[in-house]
Amino acid sequence: MDIAQRLSQWFLRSFPSERAVRLGDWSRRLATLVGALLIALIALAFAGAGDWMHALFGALRRWDWRLPLIVTPLLFVALAWLTARIAPEARGSGIPQVIAASRDPEGRHESGLVSLRVGLAKIALTVGALLGGASVGREGPTVQLGAAIMVQTHRLFRVRVTPGVLIAGGAAGVAAAFNTPLAGIAFAIEELAVAYEQKLAVMVMGAVMIAGLASQGIAGDYVYFGHVGAHLPLRSVVLAAPLAGIAGGLAGGLFSRLLLASRGPGGKWKALLGRRPLVTALVCGAIVALLGVASGGSTWGTGYEPTRGMLTGGDASIWFGPAKFIATLATSVSGIPGGIFAPSLAVGAGFGNLIALAFPPEEAGAIVLLGMAGYFVGVVRAPFTAVIILAETTSSTGMILPLFATALIGDWAGGLVCRTRLYHALAGDFAPPAAAPEGSDKDPS
Repeated sequence: MDIAQRLSQWFLRSFPSERAVRLGDWSRRLATLVGALLIALIALAFAGAGDWMHALFGALRRWDWRLPLIVTPLLFVALAWLTARIAPEARGSGIPQVIAASRDPEGRHESGLVSLRVGLAKIALTVGALLGGASVGREGPTVQLGAAIMVQTHRLFRVRVTPGVLIAGGAAGVAAAFNTPLAGIAFAIEELAVAYEQKLAVMVMGAVMIAGLASQGIAGDYVYFGHVGAHLPLRSVVLAAPLAGIAGGLAGGLFSRLLLASRGPGGKWKALLGRRPLVTALVCGAIVALLGVASGGSTWGTGYEPTRGMLTGGDASIWFGPAKFIATLATSVSGIPGGIFAPSLAVGAGFGNLIALAFPPEEAGAIVLLGMAGYFVGVVRAPFTAVIILAETTSSTGMILPLFATALIGDWAGGLVCRTRLYHALAGDFAPPAAAPEGSDKDPS
């Protein structure tokens, strides 16, 4: 009998079952507290590193506009090679990995998807992608690392890892990345959780609130896109919400369909692209570089600055939305690590900017916001999450009803183009063969 078994038997003899349960509950709470605080700290460090790398890329571009035509494709190749060599589980968004791992969190394969090694590699590789102007976001990687951190803290405190642990960590990652606690809870309900029970709800809310408060305490009570305070008269809502929902939803559904055809399980072009992964990365990097040069740099990175400008009524090219769409798709198809949350919001803002041409100039910011909702929901198919994220990141509580109308229409329109939910379909690519979801070998679109 080893030492661990002897200690276990001593513990069971020394503590009545009721006390043991209470002690286990406190261990779980402490593990959640420590995990959520670490997620907030690392998310803030990740955001700072990403911003610094993007600024460095901007400095290179200003020094010589031709440098991105060389740096971006070569960096895409290097990142694709490094990802395949050191952490293949880190490719893509990060959210599908958490969904796949939550199906059997203590399985050997699933544990690798949310290991601390993979999570940290994901962050480092995504920061590298921002150095090359890749159209990636920080949110998906923060979700994967958040789940990894929460798993490690629970193991440290000898608490059993359940699906709720991964869901809480992933939701805390969203809250810390966007500084949006309510959106973290909504995301857990709509995307990560298959069954939402009371204990899971308490754990998720606790982790999200702790991570959100820690983030706000360090970075300040900032609003991600600034205080937009947008509003629309009813006559414009009646026209703009269906228009933004249908156009954005169809475009978002198209993005999901194309990405699943390229990278999803059983995708039509997956085998072809996978035969020469480095050539694929080189071509995708060249596309991103050319689009960035042609757009004056607006399509590189997360798209935060042009999005904020459009929300506040600033001028933007009418080609930004389509160009950012292609840049984000090329980045995702390349197989390098990086999220699609922030780029999708930027693409939606570009399409909203096109729709705003048919409305009075003073309503442009609000129309852009509706465009963001319609497109984002078309991609992610999570209307409740989209509304909460946009309301919290712009402080536009007066737009909640128009946003809900747009999001519901966008969800319907997106489903017409791509019936499969993007993250859940991509999760099948990270499941072991025996645990792959039924029908994952078929065309997911």
